Amino acid sequence: MDNPQRVAGIDIGSRSIELVVLNGGSPEHRVKLPTTFDPLAQCMKLMDGVHVSTVVATGYGRRLFADAFDKLRVDVITEIQAYALGARFVYPDVRTVLDIGGQDTKVICLTAAGKVARFEMNDRCAAGTGKFLEFMATALQIPLESFGDFAMRSDRRIPINSMCTVFAESEATSLMARGERPENIAMGLHLAIVRRTVSMLRRVGFEPPLLFAGGVAHNLCVRFILEEHLGHTPHIPEDPDMVGALGAALHARQITAPGPG
Repeated sequence: MDNPQRVAGIDIGSRSIELVVLNGGSPEHRVKLPTTFDPLAQCMKLMDGVHVSTVVATGYGRRLFADAFDKLRVDVITEIQAYALGARFVYPDVRTVLDIGGQDTKVICLTAAGKVARFEMNDRCAAGTGKFLEFMATALQIPLESFGDFAMRSDRRIPINSMCTVFAESEATSLMARGERPENIAMGLHLAIVRRTVSMLRRVGFEPPLLFAGGVAHNLCVRFILEEHLGHTPHIPEDPDMVGALGAALHARQITAPGPG
């Protein structure tokens, strides 16, 4: 029989899937796999041997998960809800949450009580997302995991005017043909993504403290330029990829908690 104190949250994104298991109020287990071309198979691997009373799914594949795991008690919530809950748990004073993931960028403003006040989400174009950085790292033949460090070795800042991946690649190719250092081109690409992100933050109404989550939070160059543009040091969770899954698990704990009386 499943322990009612053990619940899980799963975040099925475009590049990766994260699972967090809570036992009572504490994270007990966390694991991540790439989404691949078969996200359901990856979900099954993650859930193998996991015994919980409730799972809450979030991310692009949340409905897919709920339909496939109909033998479990499964609920679904939006990424906005999940990231708000997860960020608040990680850093209780947070007022703005930034998530730059593989497929989208989210900015969420929270009230002093931790409720969602406003949000904006870019999910119709790769511009300003992790996919943009991945595409441009491939174009420059730099491993994605090293792209931020590579850009930090630049010796000057050059503008990349296009945020469209196709035109940005063409612009980068032209710069290389003129003899520009690849490190400087990489820095220009990072500057472009941060400028777009800062515009989103200001439109929504940026208020510190800021928590920066999602896969791109691992990128040292994005973190450096973001701090420079905002004049504020963002808080980076120990596992920035896990904030959505953690928030989903926290929601699972809420809906399974016994009511008063």
